[in-house]
Amino acid sequence: MSSHTIYVSKGKERGRGNTDGMGSNRKDELYRACVIHKVQLDRVKVLDHPDLQDGFDQVWNHDLLANIIEEEVYGHVIDVIITFDSYGVSGHCNHGDVHYGVRKFLHDSSPGNIEAWELVSINMLRKYSGLFDIWMSNLDVMRHPRGLRHCLLNEHPRKSFLAMAQHMSQWAWFRKLFISFSSYTYVNTLRKIE
Repeated sequence: MSSHTIYVSKGKERGRGNTDGMGSNRKDELYRACVIHKVQLDRVKVLDHPDLQDGFDQVWNHDLLANIIEEEVYGHVIDVIITFDSYGVSGHCNHGDVHYGVRKFLHDSSPGNIEAWELVSINMLRKYSGLFDIWMSNLDVMRHPRGLRHCLLNEHPRKSFLAMAQHMSQWAWFRKLFISFSSYTYVNTLRKIE
């Protein structure tokens, strides 16, 4: 399986895509993280669109996102999309906007042969239960037997930690704790978008 990654925003402030003047650093950090996950760099696209700047006060245009997704899907013959659910794991509005952009693309432009899946956001207790959430995630998937949910077990959680560590501009103590104790490091549930 080959992967394509679209990174919608490098950040905001002090110029486009340049949180704290770190825009180009964040792009390099993303590339280093992708190398750890063995994603070919020619399959990574980092956008720096003036209308898609990161921030809780920034609402992203779903039509614009759908158009960008359409261009990438058809330009690279992509047949599976994985995105956030409407909550976006952390509640970040831009994560939710990406979800709605994908849904808009699927509704308006998709020829119908594209599978789309969303990462299921979980409650706070499960989110920080680490390895213990593997059991809960599997139970959740078993409750939906028609193949509409899949539980993905991370066989290499250390690799996830190393990939996140590449984001040095954001590698604060609380992110280290998050990666160590978050169930998302060990298990993820995907729900089919219908």
